[in-house]
Amino acid sequence: MFPPRFASAALGALILLGAMGSAVAAEHIVKMLNIDPDDPERQMVFEPEILFIAPGDTVTFVPTDKGHNAATKRGMLPDGAEPWNGAIDEEISVTLTVPGTYGYVCLPHLEMGMVGLILVGDYTVNFEDARKVRQIGRARTVFRDLFSSVLAKDAP
Repeated sequence: MFPPRFASAALGALILLGAMGSAVAAEHIVKMLNIDPDDPERQMVFEPEILFIAPGDTVTFVPTDKGHNAATKRGMLPDGAEPWNGAIDEEISVTLTVPGTYGYVCLPHLEMGMVGLILVGDYTVNFEDARKVRQIGRARTVFRDLFSSVLAKDAP
């Protein structure tokens, strides 16, 4: 047993550890798919395309179908955030600690519109800057729709 003077310190440490355990970061899965399960007319998609997470959460991109990767889109990261670039057909996990808007793509299918958004904590810090990044091919339309969806969700 602890001497009485250490007992309160030990109890305090246990309480602190318990409180920290309740703030465990979440893990999220994003599937890389050839066909949208909800709309078979849509090909080359991430599922989900938009993800709202807390700082410190981990996102794992799973190549459910072959031929895909996940990589950050240049200009669509908050200041201080680390970019990522997964290999084709390989699972990649990223822990996002910097609040903001993260745009990501499948490099082989970027022009086909295989893109997504991760919104971390106060994602507004770079939302408008990310929204203004120039896009190519179908990625232009898909990113526009994703940003519009986020804006509609936040509308009163």
